[in-house]
Amino acid sequence: MGKRNLYLNTTPVEEAKRQYLNWIEQDVAGSAQQELIPVTESLGRVTAEAVYAVCSSPLFNAAAMDGIAVIAKHTAGASEDAPLTLREGEDYLPADTGDPIRPPYDAVIMAEDLLDAGEGQVRILAAAAPWQHVRPIGEDIVAGEMLLCSYHKIRPIDIGVLLSGGIVKIRVLKRPRVGILPTGTEIIEPDQQAGEGNILESNSRMFEAMVTEAGGIPERHAIVEDDYGKIKEAIQSLLLRNDVVLVNAGSSAGTEDYTVHILREIGEVLIHGVAIKPGKPVILARAGGKPVIGLPGYPVSAYIDFVNFVYPVLELYTGDRQGETQRAEAVISRRLVSSLKHREYVRVKVGRVGEKLVAAPLARGAGAAMSLVRADGFCVIEQESEGFEAGETVTVELYRPMEEINRTLVCIGSHDLILDVLADLLPNRRHGVFLSSTHVGSMGGLMALKRGETHFAPIHLLDEETGVYNIPYLQRLFPGQEMALVKGVRRIQGIMVQKGNPHNIQGIGDLKRVRYINRQRGAGTRVLLDYRLKELGIRPEEIEGYETEAATHMAVAALVKNGNADAGMGILSAAVSLGLDFIPVGEEEYDFAMLRSALELSEMQEFLEVLQGSAFRESVERLGGYDCRESGRVIFCGEEQKANGK
Repeated sequence: MGKRNLYLNTTPVEEAKRQYLNWIEQDVAGSAQQELIPVTESLGRVTAEAVYAVCSSPLFNAAAMDGIAVIAKHTAGASEDAPLTLREGEDYLPADTGDPIRPPYDAVIMAEDLLDAGEGQVRILAAAAPWQHVRPIGEDIVAGEMLLCSYHKIRPIDIGVLLSGGIVKIRVLKRPRVGILPTGTEIIEPDQQAGEGNILESNSRMFEAMVTEAGGIPERHAIVEDDYGKIKEAIQSLLLRNDVVLVNAGSSAGTEDYTVHILREIGEVLIHGVAIKPGKPVILARAGGKPVIGLPGYPVSAYIDFVNFVYPVLELYTGDRQGETQRAEAVISRRLVSSLKHREYVRVKVGRVGEKLVAAPLARGAGAAMSLVRADGFCVIEQESEGFEAGETVTVELYRPMEEINRTLVCIGSHDLILDVLADLLPNRRHGVFLSSTHVGSMGGLMALKRGETHFAPIHLLDEETGVYNIPYLQRLFPGQEMALVKGVRRIQGIMVQKGNPHNIQGIGDLKRVRYINRQRGAGTRVLLDYRLKELGIRPEEIEGYETEAATHMAVAALVKNGNADAGMGILSAAVSLGLDFIPVGEEEYDFAMLRSALELSEMQEFLEVLQGSAFRESVERLGGYDCRESGRVIFCGEEQKANGK
């Protein structure tokens, strides 16, 4: 007679899960594999590394409307009182949506705004603004920018964006192979004739479906009777061909429940018995450097244990965390105005800040496919609604699991390429912290922080009076509040110009004689420019293009590279990424402002660990133009003298 298995002391579920994952994590990391597959076959797969665009989208400046291409400055003065007549071939060229817009033409007037004057002539009643109804090269995707971070499950929209960015093959994690062994003398296949004492075997088929749904490849073994030698042989056979093995039944306390004894003979058993009902007699083991899990025979128990223990193990291999799409109430972070004529779906990033969900709107243009990739869901503005005011509660249709959103750090503020690095590194950690970043400039980020709509704000604001970065702004905007400044990087700001510097730009003073592309109001780069202009006694209106704005450093770089501007301020890494020349202007401090209480969040602790780690430093230093010596150091406002070396 076989001996009984006694497991009088059972382990709490979460503790059992934590211990088991810690125990097998190195085994899994050592066996996880990657493969290169066509993008067109990548739906549902998980990226093994960050993916960067090899080309921009659009590939050229393109008409956004049907109409005519014009030279904007040649339309100056046109009004209803003084219509301007334009001649085809001399003053304009016909342009349909998507047509290239080539110099010297720099604007499109919509067909509905034209009056036919006959003989190839049209009249216009208003002047055109530069780049009106023109999609500039790289408006949606800029060559060199990150399209997808690692450990991202590929969706249909991702495939479209990858192909638009010139990616035809992608490196993904291999699907883990999972061996499934049903055991029991009493169980038979469903198509067999059942007699007294027989049980139709169904658990293994359920496991097959759950493994497939979780991104694995199941291999089901034929039913093995309750025989020690036969079960041992079957487990060893499955271990040779699979990454994980599941043994069903035989995990309880019966005299013919052999699984735990076999696993102790051929491997190690960490836990036998967990404080869960139903599902108590689960076995968490490893053999041959691979996870082996013994699941109870009762279907409900088996299902509950699969969800609690097998899914997390498969997630270590696949990087794909399970979740369901749902709706949620969230506070909209800025005003959304909409036409009464349409039902509008506004793409949003969503994160939990304190007790409220915050939805930050993304680009609303019909051509902005990357906003779908970045979005966590939609805020739906119904027909007959004019929109929502900032701070209103709205319903968001989520297509990202709420459990991920609850592990998301919301970042609103200044743009830098290191945010992509952080967004890539954070999900690789076992607890899967995510970074949701929206680029609104340094001052916009501080205002969001003040309204409680972000966990932290990336800033690089030079105080004109003291010459000190960032801390003076925190003191002025958050009087009496306990604030923290987490040091990010020191970075080089400068003027980006085309390769070879054809206009011989040597410094800020030379911007008066070229076409410039600026950053948005409130951006730290623009604050720095204004500071230097003031030092030199140059008025903004002396610079052609001062009022023309771009939202990110990469967008500025793309416009300069393709001749839409002669120069633009930005960071060295953006210039290096697109092969531009760079005239240094000065070093600045790019840091992360937050309430002191935010440091207590477990997600923020993970963020700090990544910021202080070697993987971050190595990735950032490869970009060029950064100094990471202080990255991750926390300064409280009372320590500003120390922070500035005084």
